[in-house]
Amino acid sequence: MREAALLSVRGLAAHFVTRAGTLRAVDGVDLDLASGEVLGLVGESGCGKTVLALSLMRLVEPPGRLVAGSITFDGNDVTAMDTRTITRLRGRGMGMIFQQPRTSLDPVIRIGNQIAEPLISHAGMSRAAAAREAIALLEAVGIPGAEAKARAYPHELSGGQAQRVMIAIALALKPRLLIADEPTTSLDVTVQAQILALLRERCRALGTALILVTHDIGVVAQLADRVAVMYAGRIVEQGPVGDIFAAPAHPYTQGLLQSAPVLGRRRERLAAIEGNIPDLSRPIPGCAFAPRCDHRPTMGERCDREMPPALAVTPAHAARCWRLATP
Repeated sequence: MREAALLSVRGLAAHFVTRAGTLRAVDGVDLDLASGEVLGLVGESGCGKTVLALSLMRLVEPPGRLVAGSITFDGNDVTAMDTRTITRLRGRGMGMIFQQPRTSLDPVIRIGNQIAEPLISHAGMSRAAAAREAIALLEAVGIPGAEAKARAYPHELSGGQAQRVMIAIALALKPRLLIADEPTTSLDVTVQAQILALLRERCRALGTALILVTHDIGVVAQLADRVAVMYAGRIVEQGPVGDIFAAPAHPYTQGLLQSAPVLGRRRERLAAIEGNIPDLSRPIPGCAFAPRCDHRPTMGERCDREMPPALAVTPAHAARCWRLATP
C-alpha cells in the first residue's frame, strides 16, 4: 500500500456464475489511489474495467459477486460494511458517473429533483435548500439556463447536457472519490473535450480523487496522473502516465499505444492487436495475453504455464511480463 492511500485494493476478484461456467471478470486486482489523484483505467471492451469500477462501490449484482480480496477506503474495510453503511458511503465517500446518462436518469422525474434527492436523503437539506443547490450545481457544470433546465425532464436534454447532469449528481455530496465509467461515450469530439475539462476542473476544485474508466488511451494522456492497464480481469501494467507512454513494458500496453492515432503523424493504416480477449469462464494458468503476444515464441512455455507477478520496471512502474524477469 502506498503511503496515505485513500483507496487500497488487494487481490480483488469478482466472478459471475453462468451456464457456460464461472466467468472471472475481475481476477486478483491490486490497486492504490491517493487523495486528489487521477487514475486512468484502460483496456479493450470486455477486459473487466466496468466490473472493477462497480466492485469498488459494491454494486455488482447477481449472478455476479465479490469472491475474494479487500477494498480499503479511507482506512475502512468496504467489503465488511453492512447495507446501511455502504449506502452512506455511496455519495459522500464515493460517487459514480455511469456509461449511459440517459438510461441512468429517471425519465419521469425532473432534473432538479434528481439532483436534489441525494442532498435531502444524505446531507439532510430541506427541499427548498436542496432545490437551490441543484440549480447552483447545474450552473457549476456549465448548463445554461439552469433554472429552466432544473424543471426539464431527461428526454429534453442533449447528450452532453445529460452527461453534465450526471456529473452534477455525482459531485453533489462532494465525494472524496469519483469513478467515471466511459463518461464521454457517444458524445461528439467537441463535447467530449468540454466534459473532460469539466471533470478535471471540478475534481481539482474539490480535491476529489478520480478513476477514469476508458478504452481511449488519448483521454488518459491528457487527464490522468497514473494509468492502470487492464486485460482479462487483471491489471497487467500500472505506473505514472509519462513513464508508461514513454516506455511501455507490457506487450499489450505497447499494442494499445501503437493502435492509437497520433495527431500530426500520418499513417496509411493503424496497427491492430491480433486475436481476441480469452474466454474468462475457463481457467488461464499462465499469461492471458500469451496467445496474442509477438514475444511468446521466444519466451517458451513459461508464458502458458505461469502467471507472471507484477515485476518492477522502476520503483513506481510495474508490469506482469516474464520478459522483465529475463536477465
